Amino acid sequence: QVHLVESGGGLVQSGGSLRLSCTASGSIFRLNAMGWYRQAPGKQRELVATLTSGGRATYAESGEGRFIISRDNAKNTVYLQMNSLKPEDTAVYYCYANYLVDLTSVRQGWGQGTQVTVSS
Repeated sequence: QVHLVESGGGLVQSGGSLRLSCTASGSIFRLNAMGWYRQAPGKQRELVATLTSGGRATYAESGEGRFIISRDNAKNTVYLQMNSLKPEDTAVYYCYANYLVDLTSVRQGWGQGTQVTVSS
């Protein structure tokens, strides 16, 4: 089972920046995609960005051009640099990992979430 620990959330003014980090540990044979989802009050969880182990990034339209996802494979860590933040970016941000526990068994894991609040 993977353990995902997030950090970097907080309160920021509109137009500001935050950098989220998430480190994976546990019974991991190989990490595949890692990424970020978010959930605002009263809304469904939605994709923010994902990044494959090979470096292919996918962004939600809402963050395109403002958010940058990156990862350090040696540290099993994924980052989300969020710039030009808007009040509508306010949400709990969840780290996500798709990983192998052996050569054939694929699992998915989620972090506990970190709150991001953007004030207007």
